[in-house]
Amino acid sequence: MFINTTIETDAGRVDIRIDSEQIIGQALTVLRESGRLPHGVVPDYFHSRLNQRPVSAYMTFAQEQIYDGDILSVVE
Repeated sequence: MFINTTIETDAGRVDIRIDSEQIIGQALTVLRESGRLPHGVVPDYFHSRLNQRPVSAYMTFAQEQIYDGDILSVVE
């Protein structure tokens, strides 16, 4: 299943449509390599605005229960 979500960093926000079985950290790496996000270290955790909790970059969007419309903020 594909979801629409937003990745938010200090440098800005990127809206993406992604497979919910994709690992969160790998998605961020692809966004950085494609120039959609600034280069830097991939964080271990993000903060889900919808669920109001930290989520691991090593889990998939589905495993972390990230749903359509959620915003993931990078926890530095």
